[in-house]
Amino acid sequence: MKNRQDISRRRFLKRAVKAGATGLVFPAIVPSSAMGLAGNTAPSNRIGIGVIGTGSKGQNGMSNFMRCSDAQIVAVCDVYRTNRLKAAKTAGLGTKDDYNDFRDLLARDDVDAVLIATPDHWHVLQVTAAAKAGKDIYCEKPLSNTIAEGRALVDVVQHYGVVFQHGTQLRSVSGNRFACELLRNGRLGELKGITIGSPPGRATGIHPEEPIPDGFDYDMWLGPAPKVPYTRWRTMRVPEVSNLAGWYFVSDYSKAGWVAGYGVHDIDLAHWGMDTERTGPLEIEGEGKFPQNGLYDTVLGYQLRFTYANGVTVTLKDTSQHPHNVSFYGTKGEVHFRGGIKQIKPKSLLQEVIGPGEVHLYESNFQEQNFIDCVKSRKETINPIEVAHRATSVPLIGGIALKLGRKLRWNPETERFVNDDDANRLLRYTMRSPWQV
Repeated sequence: MKNRQDISRRRFLKRAVKAGATGLVFPAIVPSSAMGLAGNTAPSNRIGIGVIGTGSKGQNGMSNFMRCSDAQIVAVCDVYRTNRLKAAKTAGLGTKDDYNDFRDLLARDDVDAVLIATPDHWHVLQVTAAAKAGKDIYCEKPLSNTIAEGRALVDVVQHYGVVFQHGTQLRSVSGNRFACELLRNGRLGELKGITIGSPPGRATGIHPEEPIPDGFDYDMWLGPAPKVPYTRWRTMRVPEVSNLAGWYFVSDYSKAGWVAGYGVHDIDLAHWGMDTERTGPLEIEGEGKFPQNGLYDTVLGYQLRFTYANGVTVTLKDTSQHPHNVSFYGTKGEVHFRGGIKQIKPKSLLQEVIGPGEVHLYESNFQEQNFIDCVKSRKETINPIEVAHRATSVPLIGGIALKLGRKLRWNPETERFVNDDDANRLLRYTMRSPWQV
């Protein structure tokens, strides 16, 4: 990264001119390198990565970045000391390289980019802070918790000119890319519909307050979410819930629950195949079953139907109704895929060759390496911010349709529901003070 300090300095001066554009409120942090004050060592060719959120997902992502020869983990952050110390040990970091507060990590001049793998309710605050600090960003899915948050993130990433990658890594699977190229190039004929199977939500009982574990900054974990008593069923991975973190199924932290938390991967593939990556549906309707009591309050089983301007309906069902994959149905054939092609009809489609004059989709075979390559080249990643926002928006508005229990009309240009004040009120929420966007 030759002249990286000069790049950082120019970014800082640009930010100074445009200060106040985003309105995110918390103490300002400016890396000393941005002002040319870091006189330690010459910039290397390896991209320094700071990891924010070192639970299971964060540590998996960190391990992937450690496979990139031109990247290096330089700092980790987590509000749970046990997690961050484990991550620091894995990365071979020193005793001063782990942090409780993400703002302290962002202040480091050797952090060129960040991996954000925190619960959904933190993404908008941390992505915004990272962009303001001039850090390139790899953010795990789903991008945001509300439509308003997602649009705010598009604006701030574009405003500060940072490279952004979304953690919907199924685009970096060659079989998925080929399936989408078959559709884009007419090999399936006219598209009649898309059906997606995605895992259902979870239910649990009412859990009493428990002692906060030693070394766990629970108030910081809650952040912008309401202040409520601690229970591990809220914050931790629990074996009784398929070893998933409880917050996935609590609307304070994940507004649409598992519909967005998992379904965003497959909606993204549907968009890629249909060439609707920067727009959205016009109508949404569906049915869902919600828990009647207990801590978890997001949808369990569900079926959602999204109708686009091209007349195609994308149906998102839980896996009790459709296998865990994406299915394209055309007049000349069909393909079922996710971690690669699972089934295809007719089988001769597997022998198709996409010619030089046809549509060839962005090729990546390793999501994290694609991000590092783009940090160095300053080119757009395979999952840039607008594409990430549109893929996330679909399950989010689907969650609103399930919550209200009725059909909704959506304007993808204004990103508002048509003539529906009740639905539009659910496009944003009020954060707990002092956090706000």
